[in-house]
Amino acid sequence: MAAASAGRRRRRWVRWLLLWLPFWFVLLTGLQVLVLRWVPPVASAFMVARQVQALADGGDDVRVDYRWRSRSRISPNLPIALVAAEDQMFPFHHGFDFKAIDRALEHNARGRKVRGASTISQQVAKNLFLWSGRSWVRKGLEAWYTVLIEVLWPKARILEVYANIAEFGDGIYGAEAAAQRFFHKPASRLTASESARLAAVLPSPRRYSAVRPGAFVQRRARWIERQVGHLGGPGYLSPR
Repeated sequence: MAAASAGRRRRRWVRWLLLWLPFWFVLLTGLQVLVLRWVPPVASAFMVARQVQALADGGDDVRVDYRWRSRSRISPNLPIALVAAEDQMFPFHHGFDFKAIDRALEHNARGRKVRGASTISQQVAKNLFLWSGRSWVRKGLEAWYTVLIEVLWPKARILEVYANIAEFGDGIYGAEAAAQRFFHKPASRLTASESARLAAVLPSPRRYSAVRPGAFVQRRARWIERQVGHLGGPGYLSPR
């Protein structure tokens, strides 16, 4: 009888857990995102993963350079360069650019080099909270965090966080660290050309260099500057 009673208690506990687990997941992830609407992140999941991987490989020479700066202390040239390079519909979509997704699917179906369609909001969700990879679990969590970010943060905050946690060089995260390391100036003084070069390396910041740009980065930076002009400059990101 005691064994049967214990078994019933375990089953009730399991049912209770399964019933309340979605509630606690929504609550905890929602609070996690809501707090970061105002509090600067101490680090991102990608920064932590980089350090952990270095330790797992037996090395200790990977140093993360991350220096948070508020939006008012970042040149307006950088956010518009990031939008021009990565997500030109950023002010208008709600986290997902479905037209870009359709174009990427058509492109990939033709067997060409795989093209992504992640918005800046999706990249913030992935870099800040998750891990790299292509599993369906990670993509599902990325979509969930993207929805939370779009609901709980204004667009200006999303872009502010992105400019601070994006990797612009090997272990160099955010506008301030990149500006100081590459151009020996604060992020508030980045020029349009320097901002375009930083945005140009984002496809592969450990391969490309903003301070010693090769042909690809130079071409992409010029294209970004032209796109910034077509969009109307920093005013494109003014609240609507």
